[in-house]
Amino acid sequence: MHAYRTHKCAELRDTHVGETVRLSGWVHRKRDHGGVLFVDLRDHYGMTQIVADTDSPALPILEALRLESVITIDGDVKARSASTVNANLPTGQIEVFARSVTVLSKSEELPLPVAGEQEYPEETRLKYRFLDLRRETLHANIVKRTQIIRETRRRMEDIGFTEYSTPILTASSPEGARDFLVPSRIHAGKFFALPQAPQQYKQLLMVAGFDRYFQIAPCFRDEDPRADRLPGEFYQLDLEMSFVTQEEIWDTMEPVMAGVFEAFADGKKVTPAGQFPRIPHSKAMLDYGTDKPDLRNPLIIHDVTQYFKTSGFGLFERIVEGGGVVRAIPAPKTADKSRKFFDDMNEWARSEGHAGLGYANPYSSDFLSASFFDFLNGDLAYNQEITFGDATDESGLNELGDRVGFELGFLKGPIARHMSPRQQAAIMKQCGCRPGDGLFFAAGKEEQAAKLAGAARTRTGEQLDLIEKDAFRFCWIIDFPFYEWSEEDKKIDFAHNPFSMPQGGLQALETQDPLTIKAYQYDMVCNGYELASGSIRNQHPDLMVKAFELTGLTQADVEERFGGMYRAFQFGAPPHGGMAAGVDRMVMLLCGVQNLREITLFPMNQRAEDLLMGAPSPAMAKQLRELNIRVVEQPPKA
Repeated sequence: MHAYRTHKCAELRDTHVGETVRLSGWVHRKRDHGGVLFVDLRDHYGMTQIVADTDSPALPILEALRLESVITIDGDVKARSASTVNANLPTGQIEVFARSVTVLSKSEELPLPVAGEQEYPEETRLKYRFLDLRRETLHANIVKRTQIIRETRRRMEDIGFTEYSTPILTASSPEGARDFLVPSRIHAGKFFALPQAPQQYKQLLMVAGFDRYFQIAPCFRDEDPRADRLPGEFYQLDLEMSFVTQEEIWDTMEPVMAGVFEAFADGKKVTPAGQFPRIPHSKAMLDYGTDKPDLRNPLIIHDVTQYFKTSGFGLFERIVEGGGVVRAIPAPKTADKSRKFFDDMNEWARSEGHAGLGYANPYSSDFLSASFFDFLNGDLAYNQEITFGDATDESGLNELGDRVGFELGFLKGPIARHMSPRQQAAIMKQCGCRPGDGLFFAAGKEEQAAKLAGAARTRTGEQLDLIEKDAFRFCWIIDFPFYEWSEEDKKIDFAHNPFSMPQGGLQALETQDPLTIKAYQYDMVCNGYELASGSIRNQHPDLMVKAFELTGLTQADVEERFGGMYRAFQFGAPPHGGMAAGVDRMVMLLCGVQNLREITLFPMNQRAEDLLMGAPSPAMAKQLRELNIRVVEQPPKA
């Protein structure tokens, strides 16, 4: 018999009844029923119930053991009685009567429970991550992560991609975040960088004549953590193709991504391959207030600036006069919501750092069923034959009555009071509002208003339970700006990947306002998360130099910083493009969690510390001398 087990803890069934078996694992739970002890024995594969009574020499040993001790059990497989069968457990029809027990490793008192899913402080969970990883949900998430990566790799290979490994020690690259630097012992005062992405190497692979490259690539960025981005290390599905258009890349990758999600969606709906909407960046910012829209939310933002140029609502008029905009977010079926609902949304906006969120709330159902004439003094209703927003028909102000008021669903509140009925109806029609719908308003400079409107759209969808459940809704965001204005540096800079191809090529760089140039760049978005980003690359050395010159770099700077790419492009570079999809975010969505720590083996904490291994840690004086480094003491923080 094997030294530790004849079967795994998920294997035994009623067909094994009568057999003598050996199992090894952790003591998961114990239940003492007065002379009969039940022990749930757990290993990586599952659970088996162990039974010991006064006839078993294993009983006193098992009674004395703490949970999470590791043991080997020898015993007989017995059928459970009908009343004790556990239909939720694969091994629920049997139990093992313990004849003997060997203690392989005793456990001390646990700093956090393994059985159950109790919330525990992050510091404890990360310091004792080896215990945390034994918990059922986290353990299953890590297993699913491996399965997702395996499925992704299989699908890439099935469509002709080959996996190549690129260097980890490399040169610094402008990927938009801080590098992790590695000092060189041999070359004093010089540093390698850990790759933020294999961007330059994969492009060089295309120049070298390879095609359809991919890699499950580790990437390193020294950036602040957040729920959907861990500090330090992350993984991405990196890929590149030669002689392709961006449309071919989309058509190639939609089946891969949709297929992976369908394989692990557990019945949730997935946008089918070939049906990912392609939304220009400018339209996404207008309609959703973000370039990462959650398409499960049906709400659409509308620009209603024109209605507030002379509305009489002073605050919005001043914003519009100053070059600002007003965006409206529908709040469907809120006639019976109290004013507190709208006030709470305003307070939420302020808590998020905005000046506030305007609103116009609809009349309640009770109000609309009363005499509309009595309340509105005969001058706020359109004839029932007039459609919403018919701003040219002057006959609309002639018929009153509660039916007309109900059909039009007029608005109230400080903003609505300054709007004519014609303006109200026009805005409601543009926003697709129906009777009983309210509106929220975000006003300010375009970027600020879009940000607030996008956040308010999400918040409204959540508060009104409008978000489609059990679905993964994909889209492409396309036609990104090539450049953006850096207020901090008072100059233009690359909006995203500096190696992207500008639409219009060299002519656009030489003749257009840089801030109007778009790039052949695209993001894949799912449920409000950016899952992937990519572009068609710029493979022309003169175009590459010109693109960087507009950000203030010289040709000499380009040759020094990106010499490998610059030289390669002078010796026959094919048109090429690709993308990189965040493996961690894919797994996070498919596991249904909100934080990457729940799908990562050994993550750092919010302060970028590995509490389990004690990293980062000071280097020894000998190590610093070998690296020609002196540590500069920082003054204490105030």
